[in-house]
Amino acid sequence: MEAVYQWGLEVIRTIQRIESPALTLLMKLITALGAEFAYLTLLPLIYWCIDEKRGFKLGTAVLLSAWLNSTAKNILRQPRPYQLDPSVGRAVEDSFGIPSGHAQGSLTFWGIVGGWIKQPAGLILAIVLPLLIAFSRLYLGVHFPTDVFAGWALALLVVGIYYFGSASIEALFKALNIRFRILVVALIAFIMNGLNPEDTSMGGAFFGMATGYIIMTEWFPFSARLNAKGEQARFPVLLGRYLIGMAGAALLYVGLKWVFPGEASPWYALGRFTRYALLGAWISAGAPWVFLRTGIAGQHKNLVTE
Repeated sequence: MEAVYQWGLEVIRTIQRIESPALTLLMKLITALGAEFAYLTLLPLIYWCIDEKRGFKLGTAVLLSAWLNSTAKNILRQPRPYQLDPSVGRAVEDSFGIPSGHAQGSLTFWGIVGGWIKQPAGLILAIVLPLLIAFSRLYLGVHFPTDVFAGWALALLVVGIYYFGSASIEALFKALNIRFRILVVALIAFIMNGLNPEDTSMGGAFFGMATGYIIMTEWFPFSARLNAKGEQARFPVLLGRYLIGMAGAALLYVGLKWVFPGEASPWYALGRFTRYALLGAWISAGAPWVFLRTGIAGQHKNLVTE
């Protein structure tokens, strides 16, 4: 591995020869597009305002990708470039190196979203933005090239499951009654936490989001496209949804962080699981219920698989 690390450091040093304050600022802005906050902003927008079915499937894929990434990091426990050569560090992260979460997450997200957009624009978006984000990680010295390659490999696995396996998985899942669906979701979340007990956030988010989506589709089928009259929702209505929904999400995401025990507590993992479960449930069910009750969303009885 030492030879691989040295090669990676040389690649990073070569990239950093073009360094300038303006470029460093630009790279930090680009790298922010691949951070957790970016997906917490974009995924609810798609789910609440564009297409709830696609939003849920995309959210599931992103969560699976994030869990695979976190699990791989905690198993492999590999260093970051600046830990071997502090001179290349232009940013600092608090997790292990391989695989790159930014590279993996951006290719997962935009690789799927790009397929929804008319070509060739969608293909360009699915390729260019992940490449820019990956480049920013090398420029900032927080990842080796091999970290990026590993992240891309896992992302392609998730995107492949989305495009070639999600329809079959969905059909099998829908054949179960609601109790068994929720039981399966709970079992998957349990497995996620069991295999990666150091980070229970992804298991919690999956449990909350999937359970909420099941409840929503069964009891109050919300439509992202429609207003209360069953017509195409216009921009002011969609904006109202997004602002209300994000206000609730921010309250849960930030507020519960202060309420639940900190990292030093033996109850931290449970609190983190619960916090992310409530956030996921708010996005998939809580906010849509509020939209319906306040008359800024419509509902339909049949959620047709796309």
